[in-house]
Amino acid sequence: MIRHLCRLSLPIALALLLALVAPPLHAGVDVADPFTGDGPWMVRAFFVPDADRQEVGRRFDHFSVDRKSGALRLFAADASDLEWLRARGYWLELDEATTAAMREAQRRAATEQTLAGIPGYSCYRTVEESYATADAIVAAHPQLASIVDIGDSWEKVTAGGNPGYDLRVLRLTNSAVPGPKPRFLLHGAIHAREYTTAELALRFAEQLVDGYGSDADATWILDHHEVHLLLQANPDGRKKAEAGSSWRKNTNEAYCGATSTSRGADLNRNFPFQWGCCGGSSGYPATCATDFRGDSPASEPEVQAIRNYLLAIFPDQRGPELTDPAPPDASGLYLDLHSFSELVLWPWGFTSTVAPNGTAFATLGRKFAYFNGYMPEQSIGLYPTDGTTDDFGYGELGVASYAWELGTNFFEDCVTFTSTILPDNLAALRYAAKVARTPYRTPAGPDALSVTPSVSVVAPGDPLAVTATLDDTRYSSAGGVEPSQPIAQAELTLDTPPWAAGAAPIAMSAVDGAFDETVEPATVAVPTAGISEGRHLAFVRGRDSAGNWGAVSATYLTVMDPLTAPTVYGVVRDATSGSPLAATVSVGPFSTTSDAGSGAYSIQVPTGTYALAASALDHASANVAAVTLSSGDSRLQDFSLVPYTAALADDVEGGNLGWAAASPWAITNLQAHSPSHSWTDSPGAGVVYGNNVDTSLVSAIQDLSQASGVHVSFWQRYETEPTFDFCHVEVSGDDGATWTELASYDGTQSTWTQVTLAAPQLDGKAQARIRFRLSTDVSVQRDGCYVDDVVLRAAMAPILSFADGFESGTLSNWDAFGL
Repeated sequence: MIRHLCRLSLPIALALLLALVAPPLHAGVDVADPFTGDGPWMVRAFFVPDADRQEVGRRFDHFSVDRKSGALRLFAADASDLEWLRARGYWLELDEATTAAMREAQRRAATEQTLAGIPGYSCYRTVEESYATADAIVAAHPQLASIVDIGDSWEKVTAGGNPGYDLRVLRLTNSAVPGPKPRFLLHGAIHAREYTTAELALRFAEQLVDGYGSDADATWILDHHEVHLLLQANPDGRKKAEAGSSWRKNTNEAYCGATSTSRGADLNRNFPFQWGCCGGSSGYPATCATDFRGDSPASEPEVQAIRNYLLAIFPDQRGPELTDPAPPDASGLYLDLHSFSELVLWPWGFTSTVAPNGTAFATLGRKFAYFNGYMPEQSIGLYPTDGTTDDFGYGELGVASYAWELGTNFFEDCVTFTSTILPDNLAALRYAAKVARTPYRTPAGPDALSVTPSVSVVAPGDPLAVTATLDDTRYSSAGGVEPSQPIAQAELTLDTPPWAAGAAPIAMSAVDGAFDETVEPATVAVPTAGISEGRHLAFVRGRDSAGNWGAVSATYLTVMDPLTAPTVYGVVRDATSGSPLAATVSVGPFSTTSDAGSGAYSIQVPTGTYALAASALDHASANVAAVTLSSGDSRLQDFSLVPYTAALADDVEGGNLGWAAASPWAITNLQAHSPSHSWTDSPGAGVVYGNNVDTSLVSAIQDLSQASGVHVSFWQRYETEPTFDFCHVEVSGDDGATWTELASYDGTQSTWTQVTLAAPQLDGKAQARIRFRLSTDVSVQRDGCYVDDVVLRAAMAPILSFADGFESGTLSNWDAFGL
């Protein structure tokens, strides 16, 4: 038998060899069985035939398929799930790290409902926090943002239960620029437990509105396109998931029992296009299947709301037959964010037949995958699905519709989200917003990159060049190769985008003298003599030899006559000492730096109305709103910046000094930043933690009622069990009644590191506390967390500071405060 393994792929061959020496686990196995105690578990299931995938996925809603080993990652809730898998002869392996992370989320949700963000995952905002952020965006940017109530959740339309939620779309566009405009709609969390999706959509909204007026691409996107974000597509289910439950569906009590944790309908199988057509969903509510499609097409109020909104904002651009394509210039883009599997998916999901616009779908899919590194493929690639969002958007309306599967976990850790998923997919979302005008056409053309003016400010008539790189190669090669052509043309338009009436393109030239490569630097001299004074948007795009114009990128150009341009000048000083400061002074989008020796600054800007601001290291910023500057004006504006307090910590040499140290927290001389002592939860060095330890070092109340810009600084080192044990840094503004996590650390950090964390939750709070908390899940031998030199810093009136007081006495009256 072994000699025949050479015919198999290496991962499968290795798995078979392991199976020979380690047979599959079965009921009654000895204590070596890793699936002991109560569930849930994250499981890797090997030797699952392709024909079984849908049946397994329907019962367990598998997380992903490892393309190298062929293993399925499954969520097994209890022993009956394990036995079901074992009875079919699948070899099971425990995913220890993910299992521990899920259990930690459930534990923290049960004990820390008051934390900001989802308990244990502070980077993800709750339903209420998402809505509050959307409201804040509208309040701060009323010309750019509005809220559209598109319908209600199941609980809201059902009397006698929980109040439920509105389904609220955050609509972003510059209302001062008339339409019609192409539309990009995306939504997150239609599957409740997929933490990353709603947060990614919200971060994208914040990036666009925060960048308006300073980020040229964000500005033109909001001027000339509409971005619609349904942040929480399944808010009832999301609240279940926020409590640590692996909840997928809505909470409809008519399906699977009113109190079952498996109840509800899969909203992404309930859309009316090809509903229940092709074995891609379950039609039996009593089975509690994760892909139960509801009792009729669009039976669920959440789906009714999304369907009706799609019909309201997108025209029907496709014929009635399955073989009818949308026209190449069809407008609009629809994106459903999911997690996880690292996939970019497009229609169809109910059949392996390529969609009529399949070539264009693959082109844009490979472009998205270039940014996020995911696998681009037709939706049916894993198994058939029917009644889904992307099939509906395209099938009913001809809208270019996609689903992205983000990351590698439902409960994705915050480090992975912020360091990888967020930056990669924000770039992909920005590209999506750019091409929403013609998503079946524009992605085939080259990207315009690094659009840069030779000078940021130019006097009328003075020379100005703009350079850019045109690139026709930026596609993923996973799953297929997208053709690239040489660049044939590049152009710049000023203030008017190239597709609009009145645009006057200026031809760009290849830097090397000829457009004949797939990547070409280009340049153009912009005539400035006839350009009005002020700030202008320069749009650049390129065309390849196949005739495809690519996505536009933009930059700002500022034309200003130094003889007549208004000037803002003054001095920046420390508000306490009167000493001059080196500060950044901003006049709207323009900025300069004050002189360190004198504090003096001077800046010329075009005429207009601006907000003025000054900021300096270790000082609170100062702002002046709505200053109107006319031609020839000279405006004096001095700034006095309140300093942050910066008390240095004494180094624990004098004893406890008032900290509340719940056992085993204590002072140690085994480790220290300076000079010889620190606080630790592991005074014995390498102690064996028990299971489910939760113990804290807590400060007394600090009066920060006059504080602004609060942040906490400390030195730390830690060595804890990765993914099981955590060192948490938390603050409370209400005398410890509720706590907000600023950061948490797990794994190994064996060197002392200084950490500074913003704590705006403590601004203006008269009953502020800080705590350092150890939490554990399993019994391990580790060296624990060490903390030294804690400093609270803020701008105060009157100025107040405190240090940790570890060495020389109680600097502030820290009293005992237990969990």
